Amino acid sequence: MGLYDAASDQNSKAGRQFLAAGQLRLYNTLSRQVDELKPEGNTVRMYVCGVTVYDNSHIGHARTVIVFDVLRRYLLSKDYKVEFIQNFTDVDDKIINRAKAEGKKAEEISEKYIANYYKDFGGLSVMPATKAPKATEHIQEMIQLIQGLMEKGHAYLTLNGVYFRVRSFPGYGKLSRKPVEELEAGARIEVDPTKEDPLDFALWKFYSDQPVWDSPWGKGRPGWHIECSAMSLKYLGSNFEIHGGGHDLVFPHHENEIAQSESFTGQPFAKIWMHSGMVTINSQKMSKSLGNIVTIDHALNSWGMNSLRLYCISVHYAKPLDYTEELLRESVQRWRQIETCLFELQSATGAGGEVDAVRKLAEESAKAFESAMEDDMNTSLALTELMKFVTRINQYAAADKLTKDMAGAALPLLNRIMGIFGLSAVQASDEEKREVEALVVERNRLRADKKFKEADELRKKLLGERSIELFDHRGRTVWAKRERIPSA
Repeated sequence: MGLYDAASDQNSKAGRQFLAAGQLRLYNTLSRQVDELKPEGNTVRMYVCGVTVYDNSHIGHARTVIVFDVLRRYLLSKDYKVEFIQNFTDVDDKIINRAKAEGKKAEEISEKYIANYYKDFGGLSVMPATKAPKATEHIQEMIQLIQGLMEKGHAYLTLNGVYFRVRSFPGYGKLSRKPVEELEAGARIEVDPTKEDPLDFALWKFYSDQPVWDSPWGKGRPGWHIECSAMSLKYLGSNFEIHGGGHDLVFPHHENEIAQSESFTGQPFAKIWMHSGMVTINSQKMSKSLGNIVTIDHALNSWGMNSLRLYCISVHYAKPLDYTEELLRESVQRWRQIETCLFELQSATGAGGEVDAVRKLAEESAKAFESAMEDDMNTSLALTELMKFVTRINQYAAADKLTKDMAGAALPLLNRIMGIFGLSAVQASDEEKREVEALVVERNRLRADKKFKEADELRKKLLGERSIELFDHRGRTVWAKRERIPSA
């Protein structure tokens, strides 16, 4: 399976039969309850706030992106069309400061880390967004939005820029449940004595140093919050289905997005606001000052793609997740069991066997899996149901009872769930297949000659040097290429 080979399986009756029609319910930060997803027609529109590209992405970013990738894959498996927008914040003080420190242009810094982002998340088998807009490519949309807010009395001009008038929006604080009276200026809002109110936030700030853009008010740069409003409204319109991001974005970013967007359109901005929990390192928040940032590149090189994806969905998406060796090793163990199950199903031979029992197992497992996913995307419970299914199939294989007919009743469900979770087994090249087959023949000859020590050494060599594992069954040996996991 490739980046999303399960998508090509959407027209497969064998795969689709296991996921009957259901109603997905998600916890809505705005309503503080689990709400039904009610798309208009067959399209689900999703906007997920992307990264600020001044440095490499870390495991906290990975967790959020994988959560929404799994949600997207699940919706696709249910035959929804998904318009998935995830932006890049490529104009920001952090980018500019990094550029100055390195003697480069801001766009050089952002282009470098956008390229690294695609490399990292391609390595995590994340589906590319339908569109991945850059803030710098949507300056005119931001200016038009700011102009509209000024015309409606929601924004005003100062000596330093244009600000949103927070108290002009009666619903301010409805997402974060922070009363206006108790709020203080949020993150990324500089103290400015020219503002009418300390709570007011910047829509446009005047600057003379590059990069700057022309505007009706003077040269400058957009505020952080206006960027996502402009891009989401352009590509998804008002009242789209899901707006997501990490829990740290609830306030001020998403709160401010709602205020400026709904003030401009006069309509609800997004139906469901969905937020993923933070990743901690040994129960501490990741921060550069503590030196405990784990980059995606480092995590991939240590634990591999499949184990990292399983780790990121091993607890409910809204809860914090600690990055510990214990949890990662548990994920490796789960992946090894899933790998084994897939290999055994793909290589099964013979007819008959307990076909009806396996078919019933698959149907019950599918129902339990879907029930978990439909209930606020409880991937932890869904993963538990998958592992029950995998364990039972592996028991059949270990007892030499798994037939091709039985595998035919089980494999479509495993492929479907792997597609939804974004898991994929490593594939050997055609040349490697020929080489390994020859070595398997050689090992079988050694075993027939009772040279068990030499046969065992060959088996260990294949596993150590090529990540090829052999499975001995009655009268035959099958093999599979394992994902290499250095830290396992």
